[in-house]
Amino acid sequence: MLKITLRRNTAAVSEFDRRGYRRSAVTLPSYRKGKPAPNKGRKFPPEPLTQGEVHRLLEHMGPGYVGARDRAVVVVLWRCGLRIAEALALYPKDVDVEAGTVTVLHGKGDRRRVVGIDPEAVGVVEKWLELRSELGLDKSRPLFCVISKGGSFGRACHSSVFREKLKDAAVKAEIAKRVHPHGLRHTCASEMANEGIKVMSIQDHLGHSNPATTFRYIHRLSPWESIGVAQRRTWQERSAATDHHAAHVEEDELA
Repeated sequence: MLKITLRRNTAAVSEFDRRGYRRSAVTLPSYRKGKPAPNKGRKFPPEPLTQGEVHRLLEHMGPGYVGARDRAVVVVLWRCGLRIAEALALYPKDVDVEAGTVTVLHGKGDRRRVVGIDPEAVGVVEKWLELRSELGLDKSRPLFCVISKGGSFGRACHSSVFREKLKDAAVKAEIAKRVHPHGLRHTCASEMANEGIKVMSIQDHLGHSNPATTFRYIHRLSPWESIGVAQRRTWQERSAATDHHAAHVEEDELA
Protein backbone atom coordinates (compact mmCIF):
# COMPACT_ATOMS: atom_id res chain seq x y z
CA MET A 1 0.00 0.00 0.00
CA LEU A 2 2.83 2.38 0.90
CA LYS A 3 4.62 1.73 -2.43
CA ILE A 4 1.42 2.46 -4.41
CA THR A 5 0.89 5.72 -2.48
CA LEU A 6 4.49 6.81 -3.15
CA ARG A 7 4.09 6.10 -6.86
CA ARG A 8 0.92 8.18 -6.98
CA ASN A 9 2.56 11.05 -5.11
CA THR A 10 5.57 10.94 -7.43
CA ALA A 11 3.30 10.98 -10.50
CA ALA A 12 1.36 13.93 -9.07
CA VAL A 13 4.50 15.90 -8.24
CA SER A 14 5.92 15.34 -11.73
CA GLU A 15 3.03 17.36 -13.19
CA PHE A 16 4.37 20.49 -11.49
CA ASP A 17 7.70 22.29 -11.91
CA ARG A 18 9.97 23.30 -9.04
CA ARG A 19 8.07 26.60 -8.65
CA GLY A 20 4.76 24.80 -8.20
CA TYR A 21 3.32 25.65 -11.61
CA ARG A 22 1.62 22.95 -13.67
CA ARG A 23 3.93 21.73 -16.43
CA SER A 24 2.92 21.74 -20.07
CA ALA A 25 1.99 18.28 -21.35
CA VAL A 26 4.77 18.58 -23.93
CA THR A 27 7.41 18.63 -21.17
CA LEU A 28 6.17 15.47 -19.47
CA PRO A 29 8.19 12.26 -20.08
CA SER A 30 5.04 10.40 -21.11
CA TYR A 31 4.06 12.89 -23.83
CA ARG A 32 5.92 11.17 -26.68
CA LYS A 33 6.09 7.70 -25.14
CA GLY A 34 5.54 5.10 -27.83
CA LYS A 35 5.46 7.73 -30.58
CA PRO A 36 8.11 8.16 -33.30
CA ALA A 37 10.31 11.26 -33.21
CA PRO A 38 8.73 14.26 -35.02
CA ASN A 39 11.67 14.45 -37.46
CA LYS A 40 11.89 10.71 -38.10
CA GLY A 41 12.67 10.02 -41.75
CA ARG A 42 13.39 13.67 -42.52
CA LYS A 43 16.80 14.69 -43.81
CA PHE A 44 18.20 18.16 -43.26
CA PRO A 45 21.09 19.40 -45.44
CA PRO A 46 24.05 20.89 -43.55
CA GLU A 47 24.05 24.68 -43.24
CA PRO A 48 27.40 25.89 -41.83
CA LEU A 49 27.18 29.28 -40.16
CA THR A 50 29.31 32.27 -41.05
CA GLN A 51 31.54 33.71 -38.34
CA GLY A 52 29.25 36.71 -38.17
CA GLU A 53 26.28 34.44 -37.50
CA VAL A 54 28.16 32.57 -34.77
CA HIS A 55 29.09 35.85 -33.08
CA ARG A 56 25.45 36.96 -33.17
CA LEU A 57 24.47 33.61 -31.68
CA LEU A 58 26.97 34.08 -28.84
CA GLU A 59 25.59 37.55 -28.14
CA HIS A 60 22.08 36.15 -27.68
CA MET A 61 22.88 33.23 -25.38
CA GLY A 62 21.61 35.17 -22.39
CA PRO A 63 23.08 36.98 -19.37
CA GLY A 64 24.57 35.86 -16.07
CA TYR A 65 25.88 32.45 -15.12
CA VAL A 66 23.62 30.54 -17.51
CA GLY A 67 24.65 32.70 -20.46
CA ALA A 68 28.34 32.28 -19.64
CA ARG A 69 27.96 28.50 -19.48
CA ASP A 70 25.99 28.34 -22.72
CA ARG A 71 28.50 30.54 -24.55
CA ALA A 72 31.29 28.21 -23.43
CA VAL A 73 29.37 25.23 -24.84
CA VAL A 74 28.89 27.02 -28.19
CA VAL A 75 32.58 27.86 -28.35
CA VAL A 76 33.66 24.28 -27.61
CA LEU A 77 31.32 22.90 -30.29
CA TRP A 78 32.37 25.53 -32.82
CA ARG A 79 36.11 25.78 -32.29
CA CYS A 80 36.87 22.22 -31.15
CA GLY A 81 34.39 20.50 -33.47
CA LEU A 82 33.04 18.31 -30.67
CA ARG A 83 29.80 16.39 -30.84
CA ILE A 84 27.24 17.59 -28.30
CA ALA A 85 27.52 14.35 -26.29
CA GLU A 86 31.31 14.75 -26.15
CA ALA A 87 31.04 18.36 -24.96
CA LEU A 88 28.50 17.61 -22.23
CA ALA A 89 30.64 14.69 -20.99
CA LEU A 90 33.64 16.94 -20.30
CA TYR A 91 34.98 17.62 -16.81
CA PRO A 92 37.17 20.57 -15.79
CA LYS A 93 40.24 18.30 -15.80
CA ASP A 94 39.70 17.63 -19.51
CA VAL A 95 40.41 21.25 -20.44
CA ASP A 96 44.05 22.37 -20.19
CA VAL A 97 43.89 26.14 -20.58
CA GLU A 98 47.67 26.52 -20.43
CA ALA A 99 48.39 23.93 -23.12
CA GLY A 100 45.32 24.95 -25.12
CA THR A 101 43.89 21.44 -25.39
CA VAL A 102 40.62 19.61 -24.77
CA THR A 103 40.66 15.86 -24.13
CA VAL A 104 37.72 13.74 -25.22
CA LEU A 105 37.96 10.47 -23.28
CA HIS A 106 35.04 8.65 -24.86
CA GLY A 107 34.37 9.85 -28.38
CA LYS A 108 32.44 8.00 -31.07
CA GLY A 109 33.48 4.34 -31.03
CA ASP A 110 34.80 4.97 -27.48
CA ARG A 111 37.94 6.53 -28.99
CA ARG A 112 40.05 9.01 -27.04
CA ARG A 113 41.39 12.13 -28.75
CA VAL A 114 43.01 15.43 -27.84
CA VAL A 115 42.06 18.55 -29.80
CA GLY A 116 43.44 22.06 -29.79
CA ILE A 117 41.52 25.12 -28.70
CA ASP A 118 42.48 28.67 -29.72
CA PRO A 119 43.26 31.45 -27.20
CA GLU A 120 39.99 33.34 -27.78
CA ALA A 121 37.96 30.20 -27.13
CA VAL A 122 40.08 29.42 -24.06
CA GLY A 123 39.16 32.86 -22.70
CA VAL A 124 35.44 32.08 -22.95
CA VAL A 125 35.88 28.70 -21.24
CA GLU A 126 38.10 30.21 -18.52
CA LYS A 127 35.40 32.79 -17.74
CA TRP A 128 32.90 29.96 -17.21
CA LEU A 129 35.40 28.05 -15.03
CA GLU A 130 35.70 31.10 -12.78
CA LEU A 131 31.96 31.56 -12.51
CA ARG A 132 31.22 27.89 -11.80
CA SER A 133 33.71 28.08 -8.90
CA GLU A 134 31.72 31.00 -7.49
CA LEU A 135 28.67 28.74 -7.53
CA GLY A 136 30.48 26.21 -5.34
CA LEU A 137 30.89 23.62 -8.09
CA ASP A 138 34.04 21.56 -7.67
CA LYS A 139 35.97 19.57 -10.27
CA SER A 140 33.99 16.41 -9.57
CA ARG A 141 31.02 17.93 -11.38
CA PRO A 142 30.68 17.97 -15.19
CA LEU A 143 32.12 21.07 -16.83
CA PHE A 144 28.73 22.05 -18.27
CA CYS A 145 26.31 21.16 -15.51
CA VAL A 146 22.88 22.26 -14.31
CA ILE A 147 23.22 25.40 -12.19
CA SER A 148 19.59 26.07 -11.26
CA LYS A 149 18.98 25.37 -7.59
CA GLY A 150 17.18 22.12 -6.98
CA GLY A 151 17.68 18.38 -7.07
CA SER A 152 19.48 18.50 -10.43
CA PHE A 153 22.08 21.08 -9.36
CA GLY A 154 25.55 19.97 -10.45
CA ARG A 155 24.36 17.24 -12.80
CA ALA A 156 25.28 17.15 -16.49
CA CYS A 157 23.08 19.22 -18.80
CA HIS A 158 20.82 17.27 -21.14
CA SER A 159 21.45 17.75 -24.85
CA SER A 160 17.77 18.46 -25.57
CA VAL A 161 17.86 21.48 -23.27
CA PHE A 162 20.79 22.94 -25.12
CA ARG A 163 19.20 22.27 -28.51
CA GLU A 164 16.23 24.40 -27.47
CA LYS A 165 18.55 27.14 -26.20
CA LEU A 166 20.28 27.29 -29.57
CA LYS A 167 16.95 27.52 -31.39
CA ASP A 168 15.80 30.40 -29.16
CA ALA A 169 19.10 32.25 -29.54
CA ALA A 170 19.02 31.80 -33.32
CA VAL A 171 15.54 33.36 -33.51
CA LYS A 172 16.69 36.34 -31.41
CA ALA A 173 19.83 36.69 -33.53
CA GLU A 174 17.68 36.59 -36.69
CA ILE A 175 19.59 33.67 -38.20
CA ALA A 176 17.46 32.13 -40.95
CA LYS A 177 19.46 28.88 -41.09
CA ARG A 178 18.64 25.79 -39.03
CA VAL A 179 20.83 26.15 -35.93
CA HIS A 180 21.63 23.04 -33.88
CA PRO A 181 24.64 21.60 -31.97
CA HIS A 182 25.93 19.41 -34.81
CA GLY A 183 25.68 22.39 -37.14
CA LEU A 184 28.45 24.07 -35.11
CA ARG A 185 30.61 21.00 -35.75
CA HIS A 186 29.80 21.40 -39.46
CA THR A 187 30.83 25.05 -39.18
CA CYS A 188 34.16 24.07 -37.60
CA ALA A 189 34.93 21.57 -40.38
CA SER A 190 33.92 24.02 -43.09
CA GLU A 191 36.11 26.80 -41.68
CA MET A 192 39.13 24.50 -41.33
CA ALA A 193 38.73 23.33 -44.94
CA ASN A 194 38.41 26.91 -46.18
CA GLU A 195 41.57 27.84 -44.26
CA GLY A 196 43.48 25.23 -46.26
CA ILE A 197 44.09 22.84 -43.35
CA LYS A 198 45.01 19.33 -44.49
CA VAL A 199 42.36 16.61 -44.47
CA MET A 200 44.43 14.48 -42.06
CA SER A 201 44.48 17.29 -39.49
CA ILE A 202 40.74 17.88 -39.85
CA GLN A 203 40.19 14.12 -39.47
CA ASP A 204 42.10 14.08 -36.17
CA HIS A 205 40.26 17.17 -34.96
CA LEU A 206 36.81 15.74 -35.70
CA GLY A 207 37.63 12.23 -34.50
CA HIS A 208 36.88 10.38 -37.74
CA SER A 209 38.40 6.91 -37.97
CA ASN A 210 38.62 7.00 -41.78
CA PRO A 211 40.04 9.91 -43.85
CA ALA A 212 37.50 9.09 -46.58
CA THR A 213 34.75 10.07 -44.14
CA THR A 214 36.43 13.42 -43.53
CA PHE A 215 36.91 14.01 -47.26
CA ARG A 216 33.22 13.39 -47.95
CA TYR A 217 32.31 15.51 -44.94
CA ILE A 218 34.22 18.63 -46.01
CA HIS A 219 33.47 18.16 -49.72
CA ARG A 220 29.77 18.27 -48.94
CA LEU A 221 30.17 21.28 -46.65
CA SER A 222 32.71 23.31 -48.66
CA PRO A 223 33.05 22.20 -52.30
CA TRP A 224 35.24 25.22 -53.02
CA GLU A 225 37.21 23.53 -55.80
CA SER A 226 34.11 22.97 -57.95
CA ILE A 227 32.77 26.40 -56.97
CA GLY A 228 36.05 27.98 -58.09
CA VAL A 229 35.92 26.15 -61.41
CA ALA A 230 32.42 27.51 -62.08
CA GLN A 231 33.43 31.02 -61.03
CA ARG A 232 36.43 31.06 -63.40
CA ARG A 233 34.31 30.17 -66.43
CA THR A 234 33.83 33.00 -68.94
CA TRP A 235 31.31 33.81 -71.60
CA GLN A 236 32.52 33.47 -75.17
CA GLU A 237 32.31 36.90 -76.76
CA ARG A 238 30.07 37.08 -79.82
CA SER A 239 31.96 37.90 -82.98
CA ALA A 240 30.75 40.32 -85.67
CA ALA A 241 30.12 37.36 -88.00
CA THR A 242 27.96 35.68 -85.37
CA ASP A 243 25.94 38.86 -84.86
CA HIS A 244 25.50 39.26 -88.66
CA HIS A 245 24.27 35.66 -88.97
CA ALA A 246 21.86 36.10 -86.04
CA ALA A 247 20.42 39.25 -87.67
CA HIS A 248 19.75 37.39 -90.93
CA VAL A 249 18.03 34.57 -89.02
CA GLU A 250 15.75 37.07 -87.31
CA GLU A 251 14.90 38.74 -90.66
CA ASP A 252 14.04 35.38 -92.24
CA GLU A 253 11.80 34.47 -89.31
CA LEU A 254 9.95 37.80 -89.58
CA ALA A 255 9.49 37.37 -93.31
